[in-house]
Amino acid sequence: MAKKTYVFDTSACLTDADCIFNYANNDIVIPLKVLAEIDKHKKRQDSAGFNARKIIRSFDELRLKGSLQKGVRIDKGKGLLKVLGGDHTQLPEDLDPNVADHDIISTVLAEDASNGTRKTILVSRDINMRVICDSVGILSEDYSENEIIRNENELYSGFSVCLVDEQTVDQFYVRDKIKLDPEEHPNLCLNQFVMLVSNSNEKKTALCRFFGYSYPLAPVVDYKEGLWGVKARNKEQMFALDLLMDPGVQVVSLVGKAGSGKTLLAIAAGLEQVVNCLDVKYNLKKAPKEDFSYKRLVVSRPVMPMGKDLGFLPGSMEEKMAPWLAPVQDNLKFLTGDDQTTLDDYMERGIIEMEALTYIRGRSIANAYIVIDEAQNLTAHEVKTILTRVGEGTKIVLTGDIEQIDNIYINEMSSGLTHTVEKMKKYGLTGHVTLKKGERSQVATLAAKIL
Repeated sequence: MAKKTYVFDTSACLTDADCIFNYANNDIVIPLKVLAEIDKHKKRQDSAGFNARKIIRSFDELRLKGSLQKGVRIDKGKGLLKVLGGDHTQLPEDLDPNVADHDIISTVLAEDASNGTRKTILVSRDINMRVICDSVGILSEDYSENEIIRNENELYSGFSVCLVDEQTVDQFYVRDKIKLDPEEHPNLCLNQFVMLVSNSNEKKTALCRFFGYSYPLAPVVDYKEGLWGVKARNKEQMFALDLLMDPGVQVVSLVGKAGSGKTLLAIAAGLEQVVNCLDVKYNLKKAPKEDFSYKRLVVSRPVMPMGKDLGFLPGSMEEKMAPWLAPVQDNLKFLTGDDQTTLDDYMERGIIEMEALTYIRGRSIANAYIVIDEAQNLTAHEVKTILTRVGEGTKIVLTGDIEQIDNIYINEMSSGLTHTVEKMKKYGLTGHVTLKKGERSQVATLAAKIL
């Protein structure tokens, strides 16, 4: 395969600090303007800031091996990395060299002119940047090395349909131990939900949960009385409650469109296992035999604005977080019967905590039920940081809609929520459900469908 030269723009570097190591033996060019842009982001306390600091350290280590201007071998078997300035004489008149993107494009044009027949390709997450490149005759591509799936439709749903003999469905309902054959029904994951469908009568079905090919299928637990007034309105919500109430499943991910019930179900199950259990424990005359592991409900979400950011907010941390946590407050108030006094009491006693993700690094959270809302805006690194904070006796629930990502450095295929679903689906302590139907209201369902 012919060797190529890849020129990285700022967005690619801030998306993945290891991007320069992912292009085999091809050469890498970093425009000087990109270094200046990265420097502006290094003090940020989010994933972009982390990547800025990390890639600067990588450049510094390479600098010790030789001249970045002349080119330094990235690693054994890898290509050269060079840092070059732009040549504004190469720019079309309509592109302003004082604009950062245009300055970077001038570097690409200069490199392309000096490369002869070798292909020069700009790597950028910026769509408009790629459009401009195409308009001036430069090859460009998106940075996709951190994308774990090819498109959002490939995301693991946590549900599968299995055709079986009609007698198998009947045997399941009379509690016979039914096991699935791995040759007939391959690639099932632990804690995946299965609908057994009779191959002679498609209306004859049974819902169950898969625990492994060596174990019998288990019926889905149906909380008919509901949890804190919340009842499952469809099979996916029933699946979600089954996972949320199972202490053996310590990591649960719920993905679904607006109004599908992700956050409401997660918080309702949390209140059921934290508040109700604590109330039982405190009301008993003697200590209960079993240990109530979840001592508190911790709820948080990424600080990611929709639309124009209003800038820094005044006040204490609680006051700063209030606008971001307002949707969570809405769900809590709904579940407590719009009783602000009760909600305030739970928060004062530390039973319910609103936590800022910014300050989670370095903590170890034990014996808690954690809900991370809007997790689609987290990068893979941020999700890893959160999950590694989980201590003994803690359950964590990640909820989000991968079609509503506000973080410019990730997309549906590279979101930290997507990475969590795909990389952890084969492990028994995790479970996932994709909620398909909106249940908030007819208006919300219609809007999610047609707008």
